[in-house]
Amino acid sequence: MTGTTGQNTVIAPTVQQFISDRITQLAEKYWAPHTQDKHLDFDPDVIEDIYMQDIRGSNFSIRRIMVLEFSQYLENYLWQNYKARASFAHMISIVIMVNEKFRERVQVWQAFRKRSDHFPDFFQQVLHACLEKDELLINLREQTALLVFLNHCFNSMEEALCRDQVKRLVSLSMWVSLQPARREYEFKKCPKWKKYWRAIQRKDKPEQMEKLMWERNFLHKLMLRFLDTLDTISVDGICPSDKIHYCERFLELITDLEALLPTRRFFNTVLDDCHLVVRCQLSALVRRQEGHLFSQF
Repeated sequence: MTGTTGQNTVIAPTVQQFISDRITQLAEKYWAPHTQDKHLDFDPDVIEDIYMQDIRGSNFSIRRIMVLEFSQYLENYLWQNYKARASFAHMISIVIMVNEKFRERVQVWQAFRKRSDHFPDFFQQVLHACLEKDELLINLREQTALLVFLNHCFNSMEEALCRDQVKRLVSLSMWVSLQPARREYEFKKCPKWKKYWRAIQRKDKPEQMEKLMWERNFLHKLMLRFLDTLDTISVDGICPSDKIHYCERFLELITDLEALLPTRRFFNTVLDDCHLVVRCQLSALVRRQEGHLFSQF
């Protein structure tokens, strides 16, 4: 079995390497199906240890993540023991394992259906992490993983778990982030949207307003965060590959949102209001050799 990432071919570990790997040994103690009767009690430190040593500690090595996927780490340990306000390592480990399943093109969402009531809390934790700016808490590789996961969710709207969460981010209510004059201009072009807008405002419950407003502004804030990162890239000098990769994956997310009718309808106006396309075209990255892929989006 092989997989690719960029131009690099990833060779899967051999059977012997799987058997002798420390992850396999941990799996037998804590989550492997064939040792279920002998499992030790859940230990959150195991997740922290695996994340710091085998995921982040290996610089997100696909080979290490493949071993974790082969051991059924996501379905039998991470998600099985996820609770609201779980640790960052727990949340980001789930994100990375989901991304790996998509990379390997295997079934993803079935594992989440068993404890689907926890998915809204998990998704909210992902959204908040996407806007975290403290690089001591979350680095660009982790931010990029979150963007890839978010894109998978938007592209999985046929799955009720995902649809229920992402539809609130791209509904008419996201126009709260528009400049008032722009919003009124759009309402004049399509008066029925103004009726729906007023209906939404009437249904809003005061005790939920903080959460609702945060969700409605999420994609707008995410675009502003991206533009802040893009503006740190100059025409000359060193530009970290992680920063370029983050920008590429962000544009991939935006491109997919524009390609899907359920997400494009209202998102397109917010995108235009941010002048994101123009800002990208005028950025220093498109004038750098490393920005060749970025400029193609």
